[in-house]
Amino acid sequence: MTAADGVLTPGPAPSTGKLKGFLRVVMIEHSVFALPFAYIAALTAMFQEYGEVHWVRLFLVTVAMVGLRTFAMAANRIIDREIDARNPRTAGRELVTGAVSVRSAWTGALIALVFFLGAAALLNPLCLALAPVAVIPMVVYPYGKRFTDFPHAILGLAQAMGPVGAWLAVTGSWSWDAVILGLAVGVWIGGFDLIFACQDVQADRAHGVKSVPARFGIPGALYGARVCHAVTMALLVWYALATEAGAFFWAGLVVVTVAFLYEHTIVKPHDLSRLNRAFFTVNGVIGICLFVFALLDLIRAGLTW
Repeated sequence: MTAADGVLTPGPAPSTGKLKGFLRVVMIEHSVFALPFAYIAALTAMFQEYGEVHWVRLFLVTVAMVGLRTFAMAANRIIDREIDARNPRTAGRELVTGAVSVRSAWTGALIALVFFLGAAALLNPLCLALAPVAVIPMVVYPYGKRFTDFPHAILGLAQAMGPVGAWLAVTGSWSWDAVILGLAVGVWIGGFDLIFACQDVQADRAHGVKSVPARFGIPGALYGARVCHAVTMALLVWYALATEAGAFFWAGLVVVTVAFLYEHTIVKPHDLSRLNRAFFTVNGVIGICLFVFALLDLIRAGLTW
């Protein structure tokens, strides 16, 4: 089978093949969704506290974010492998086909967790003390679809901690501005997860997997996603006001608004053919564009390198 079928063609170096397989399991490229918002929080905190970028601290924030997300994704795939095997869309995933063993996946997950904890320890004592709090929802989320119709809310909570943690990493103290940004990220990701879950509604209902689309139908899920993204915009506006953001950040919010409108225009209850474009492309653009505009705004305000 080919890589497109979910199985990697063996290469000359087995260790390299295992690494590539694990990276496919955790879909490392999806870090683009949450990482930009962690950078927005970290750089805003650096500007407010020091007026300049602390590169080592920013690197440690990156290691912590990617490490925790990698652990979470690997744990999700491991815990859900039996559910994935019963769903035609996910039956070709590496842990289902055996292209990546459960042992290898757990090894990669634990290594990622060590990197996360190590980065947290190097940042400051508060980050290390709160690190277990960040891990809990990452493990609870995959079980959520077994006991609640709203597992997307658990995912949102898990993702909301990114900006809060990044701010804590820089300042070592609590910030309500970071909480506002974290809530925006959590509601945003929870909302587009509602859209993504629509493609599995038949399989979920057939096998007793719980989700908003399975419980309330695709129209209800898409309506919920619209509400989530309206709330996201309100929270981002609140964050801009709280941090006294400038013209560049507000321009970024205009771009995000247009992206949300486009996303909800191309996905309809009777037509999910462009769902992947809405999920991967549009939401990737939202994260990257807002980060670029936020960075430009901070540079305009005086952030130095």
